[in-house]
Order: sequence, then C-alpha cells, then structure tokens
Amino acid sequence: MPRQISYIIGNEACERFSFYGMRNILVPFLISSVLLAYLPEGPQRDGAAKDIFHMFVIGVYFFPLLGGWLSDRFFGKYHTILWFSLIYCAGHACLALFENNAAGFYTGLFLIALGSGGIKPLVVSFCGDQFDQSNKDKAKLVFDAFYWIINFGSFFASLLAPLFLRHFGPAVAFGIPGILMFIATFVFWLGRRRYVDVPPAGRDPHAFFEVVKTALRAERPGAGRPGLLVALFGIAVAVLLLVLWALSAVGVVSPAWAESFNFVISACLALGVIIAAGGVGASMQLERARGSHPDAAVDGVRAVLRILIVFALVTPFWSLFDQKASTWIIQGREMVIPHAAWWWPSWLIQDAAQMQALNPLLVMLLIPFNNLVLYPALRAMGLSVTPLRRMGWGIAFSGVAWIAAGAIQLWIDGGEQVSLAWQSLPYLLLTFGEVLVSATALEFAYSQAPQAMKGVIMAFWYLTSTFGSLWVLLTNASVRNEAVTAYIASSGLSENAFLMFFFAGFAFLAALAFAAYARRYPMQDHYRVA
Repeated sequence: MPRQISYIIGNEACERFSFYGMRNILVPFLISSVLLAYLPEGPQRDGAAKDIFHMFVIGVYFFPLLGGWLSDRFFGKYHTILWFSLIYCAGHACLALFENNAAGFYTGLFLIALGSGGIKPLVVSFCGDQFDQSNKDKAKLVFDAFYWIINFGSFFASLLAPLFLRHFGPAVAFGIPGILMFIATFVFWLGRRRYVDVPPAGRDPHAFFEVVKTALRAERPGAGRPGLLVALFGIAVAVLLLVLWALSAVGVVSPAWAESFNFVISACLALGVIIAAGGVGASMQLERARGSHPDAAVDGVRAVLRILIVFALVTPFWSLFDQKASTWIIQGREMVIPHAAWWWPSWLIQDAAQMQALNPLLVMLLIPFNNLVLYPALRAMGLSVTPLRRMGWGIAFSGVAWIAAGAIQLWIDGGEQVSLAWQSLPYLLLTFGEVLVSATALEFAYSQAPQAMKGVIMAFWYLTSTFGSLWVLLTNASVRNEAVTAYIASSGLSENAFLMFFFAGFAFLAALAFAAYARRYPMQDHYRVA
C-alpha cells in the first residue's frame, strides 16, 4: 500500500466535512440573516435563499471544467489541487468573517465554488495515480475507503453544522468548516515529497474537441456543411441570450423573460445551447474526421455524444436531489420536531436541516444492500439488472420521493402539526434513487467511453448537476410570473405543494424518455483488457 495514500484520504475526510458543513446550513442561514432582510419573511425570502443556493451548486459543478483543463494542460494534479485548496480556504474565511456583509459573503461563496469545483475532478484520479502494476490490487480497497470517507464526512457535517449554527451563530458554524478545510490542505501538503505526480499531458491533437472541430470544418464536394450550420446557429443563440441579458441589466431592453433571468441562468442556458447544437452538428459530420484522426478517436467521440444524451436525461434527477438542501429544509422548518416521543434523539436532532444526515447514512447502508441482496434476488427471478435500467428506475424513485414530500406538504397546508420524522420517507426514497442513478452512471460511462475519452466524460458528468440546478432556477423564475402564480392559485394548492408535484411529474417524464432512449442505446464494452 502506497504510504502517501493516508494523506489523500485524510485530506478528503476533512474537505468533505468542510464542504457539506457549509452547504447544508446555507439556506437556513440566508433565510434568517440580514443579507435577505430587505425581503419579507415567507415565500419571497425562501425563494431568494433557494436561488442563491442553487447558483452556488451550479458553480461547484461547473468549475471542474477549469480545474481539469489547468491540470491536464499546464500544472499537473498536485499543484492544481493545492492552489485551488488555498482558494477554497479563503472562501471559508469570507463566510465566517462577513456574515453581515453581502459583498464579502457572496465573494466567499464564489471562492468556495471555484476551489471545490477546481479540485473535484482531480482528487480521485490523483489517488489512482499513486498505483502501478505492482500494487494495483490495493486500488479497489482504497477507492472503497475513499467513497466511504466521503459519506462519513458528509454524515457528521450534516449532523453537527446545524447545531453549530443554532447554538454558536454563523461565524462559528462557517468557521469550523473553514478550519477543517485548512487542515485538509495542510495534510495534503505534508505528503508532497511522497506523491507520484504525473506530469500534465499537454495538448492532445486527437482529443474530443479537436476531433469535433475537424468534423465541423471538413468539406465534402457537393455535400455542404449542415452540421457546421447547426453548431453556428447554437453559438448565435447563445450569444443572443447573453446580449439580451446584458442589455436588460442596464435597462436598454426589457424582454418579459429577462425580468426574472439573472446572469447565471442566461449563461447556463447559453452553455446548454452550445453543447446541444455542437453535439448535433458534430454527429451530422463526424465521419469527415476520419483520416485526419485515428478511427479510435472518431469512434470515441461518437460514444461520448451518445452518452451525452443519457446524461441530459439524468439532469432532471439532480434538480430533485439537490433540493433536499433547500426546498426540503424549508419544508422541515414548518414541521414539528417530536421531542416528546421516547424514540426521538432530542439530545442530538434539534433542527430540520439535520435530517440531511439521513442521506449519507442511507447511502452507506443501501449500496451493500443492493449489491448483496437486491440485485442477486432480482437476477434469481430472471430480471436483468442493467445499468440503464437501474438509472431509469432511480429517476422514477426520485419522483416517488417528491410525491411523498408533496403529500406531507398538503398535510402541513391543512393546518396539521406534522412530525419531522415523516420526512424520513422521502429521504429514503430519494437516496435509493441516488444510489441507482449516481453510482450506476459512473460505472455506465466508464464502460461506454474509450480510455482516451474518460476524462471528458467526467467533465460532462459534473455538468449534469449544473443543469439540474438550472431547472430549479428556471422553475423559481417562472413562479414569479403573474400568469403562473394565478394558475397555481386556481389549482387549490399552495405554491410549495404545487411545485413538489410538478417536480415529481418532471421526474416521471424524464424516466419515460430515459426508458425510450435506453431501449435503442447500443451498449459498448470499453473496459481495459487485462
């Protein structure tokens, strides 16, 4: 076992505590802080807190693109992780020091999104770099420990951070995760002389985007370049979105949709349009890249483009999943903590935000249950448990979780005193869906993408969470429209209940579309030959 592994595992434990510690108290802090005091208590302030949270999540899962690019092209993994970790520490310091200063606090959120996102794609692969042919049999043990420590850190952060906020205030509650992140960075630095630091690969002439550029630019006599036109149209639409946002921001124009759209929404929509149009255009002309690039590179790009459709259909799942740290916390604050019940651990569970600790706890229980009990039982019944089927059912289970959350909301809206313990049911259903979707998607993508394309696949996988939070921001923006508000009022449901059932339907629709595409998806096998 490489001795330097202990430094990486220790770093990951502290970093995950720091991240989930601040993330899981962000919405409760914002709702009660002076930063949103200009808004009346209730739906408006809750909605603003949710918007800030999901914009933060968008940044966390967008910046892996930057970290991966800098590492691969210029600095290598060790230096990129170290430098982004220092940015990460500065962000935590801003949260602790500027609890009453909007500019300082939001700067801290940006720095944490940049730092956390920058190291996110690198730590796992840096851990893998420490192994070679002589000790590769130890790698699985380390990766199992790595995944376990992530959930271990998340569990204790979710459990303790809300207590720190309640009893000691935001400076301490945000300061403790900052101290943990500093310890994480220091522990990582201690192993600097022991690490195997693979040098950056530099520019690859046959990388994903190089093949795509060649395909779009290539000409064939009499065939035209329809794929290039599609890609250019996508770029034009993206530019138009950003220009309209900029003009509306300075008051030159004010299209109806721009009133509720901020820069983050406009930029994410522009990115989505570019990816979609570029992918469609590249697929139309991809065969033109043969000859300029090896067949393996062209086939790899084709595989990635197919996987991107699968990933796009997974984005609705993340729109439901990440709201457990926003919408579900807000719902929990309307519920009653059953302190009088003999079975409720009142000495420990004192805040609705602590219910998030159920998620990592259930993950650690459900993964072995699925692998050792559920999947073998289904196979014994003659049912094939393919990765795509697991993912499709995972999306559907997330919808069922939101039906349960919506039923609880109806109960609350009816004036009943609802026990917080009832939230355990939607948490169980959502976590079961997460295990089916998240862990399976990485396995699926790894098997479908050639070795040279696995890095770009990971970058696109992180973007699924970015676009998941984009769906939430778009929905929150739409309910500020008078026509939408009137429609919700005419339904007889509260806004919270209506949106919960809406997201459940969104998940079911995505699950149906996923199943339809999965039926005709051509499965590949790109595992490395022993």
